[in-house]
This record gives sequence, structure tokens and C-alpha cells, in this order.
Amino acid sequence: MAKKQEMKLKIFTGDVEAEAELNNSKTAKAIYESLPLEGAANRWGKEVYFVIPVRLDLEKDAEEVVEDGDIAYWPEGCCFCIFFGKTPASKLDEVRAASKVNVFGKIKDASIFDKVRNGDLVIVEKG
Repeated sequence: MAKKQEMKLKIFTGDVEAEAELNNSKTAKAIYESLPLEGAANRWGKEVYFVIPVRLDLEKDAEEVVEDGDIAYWPEGCCFCIFFGKTPASKLDEVRAASKVNVFGKIKDASIFDKVRNGDLVIVEKG
């Protein structure tokens, strides 16, 4: 029996560096196989996102309300998303995406992404 590969990735931008652990979803596998990726950061509240050349559909467990530290894929915009707090769509203290996303991994301390500004280059590599 083959040993299950643990999928991790590293995210770099400016002086920010983070490691994420990926889940076992189709989205995680597709994005992991497409690495390395890079893009220009966009901020939306406490979310950083950027367009990637990966085209995937919503998974059946896609959700709008996510958790602090979640990384997700947004099919509507073909974007890699990093959530680290409230967005303009949030109600009360929830972390809410613009619309449903496929959560495919987690960053332990994503608050460091608050330093990222629009246009910053974000690089994602296999970790």
C-alpha cells in the first residue's frame, strides 16, 4: 500500500512567509499539481486573493463562511484565497467569502498576511 503523501505548500510575499497543510480534496490535489504559482495580490478586508491558471468547479462541500487561516479556491474568479479575518461580506465575527469557495487547506497563523498590499507579488510553492 502506498504511503499517503502529505501535501504542504509555502506562500511567500514581501517579508511574509507561511506554510499551509492541504486537505485531501480534488481542489487541493489540482492546485498542488499546478505549483509553483504566482500572482498579484488583491485585498478584500482580511482576505488576500489572486488569480491562478487553474479552472475548477465548486465541490459539494463548498462554503461561504470559512475559518480564519483557511486557504480556498474561488471558482467564480479562478482565485487562490487566504482568509485571516473579516471581509466586507462578514456578519458579526464570521469570516465570509464573496460567494462559495472550496476550502483546501489551512495556515496556522494567517494574520501575517495583513501586511500584504494590493499588487504585491505572491508566490506559492510545494512545501
